[in-house]
Amino acid sequence: MYSTIPRRQRGYTLVELMIATTIGLLVLAGMTTMFVSSNSAQAQIEQANRQIENGRYSMQLLVSDLRNAGYYGEFDPTVLTLPAAMPDPCSTSITDIKGALPLFLQGYDNAGTSTLSCVQDVLAGTDMIVLRHASTCLIDNTSCEVNAAGAPYFQASWCDNPSELGSGSTSDFYAVGTATTAMTRHMRDCTQAAGSGTLAPVRYLQIHIYYIASNDRPGDGIPTLKRVEVSNNNGVLSLTTVALAEGVENLQMEYGLDTNQDGATDVYTTSPSTYGGCSAAACAASNWNSVVSAKVHLLTRSTQANSQYTDSKTYVLGAKADGSPNTISVTDVHYKRNVFSSTIVLPNPSGRRTS
Repeated sequence: MYSTIPRRQRGYTLVELMIATTIGLLVLAGMTTMFVSSNSAQAQIEQANRQIENGRYSMQLLVSDLRNAGYYGEFDPTVLTLPAAMPDPCSTSITDIKGALPLFLQGYDNAGTSTLSCVQDVLAGTDMIVLRHASTCLIDNTSCEVNAAGAPYFQASWCDNPSELGSGSTSDFYAVGTATTAMTRHMRDCTQAAGSGTLAPVRYLQIHIYYIASNDRPGDGIPTLKRVEVSNNNGVLSLTTVALAEGVENLQMEYGLDTNQDGATDVYTTSPSTYGGCSAAACAASNWNSVVSAKVHLLTRSTQANSQYTDSKTYVLGAKADGSPNTISVTDVHYKRNVFSSTIVLPNPSGRRTS
């Protein structure tokens, strides 16, 4: 017969409960550590990816703009007289802009904030580059990529009559202005009568000043590739600064000069303004007009520091004016960095010398 006396129920003892709790806490701590470590690794990977993409994007922008340097549609700027003094890229005067057209490229080695009046917060020891060219698209093309606020207009004449290409005055060969009503040059269907024929296509004239700023936003300490653009706001020219890519810490340029007028690079220099013992502005302008290629060197870094990482390397960004390696040492050692370099032939100025 079975006993009807109820048995005494048994549960976990206090010791067993404490042991289970301890094991659970250890497992939870391990999982938390793994989760934090995984998140940290993922954040570092995202930082590295963003850094590489910013470097590639910056290089793509510079290479694309350099390849268009000196493009003025159907107009050949070699007929223009070089300026007697190096032009001010910050000027919004139409007269000054016209006078600077022959210098499709202009650079400043180891620039500073005081180098140009319209460029502020320049990171010391970095280069600055000015590019001039017409847009490859026309102003009536809705997909034309130009400055957000527009740009000055440029029009090249195709008309060989006494009032345009046949006038003997280079000022009649093209037009630069802030309104389309000033674009009065014509196509080849013109007659000998002034003002006859179909109006020639109108493009945007793009003037870009690239530089490295110490900050993206004021005081954030993130070095950034920026660009100053000459904009056209309802007929009034102004200067607009645009941030292009964060984490670009250094820009160094080398310029290929064609010294024998055959369209090929004969020598590279970081400063055409002083190459060959130049001391006069006319000599500097002639050297800049002889640039047919360029080497671009960019140093990028992550936007956030990593205390567990130490950068003890030095970086070579091209060569100095004397030909020695341009070695860059870094002070903020807790950032990861990459170097990007590219050599670009300037097809417009080099092509005109070989034709």
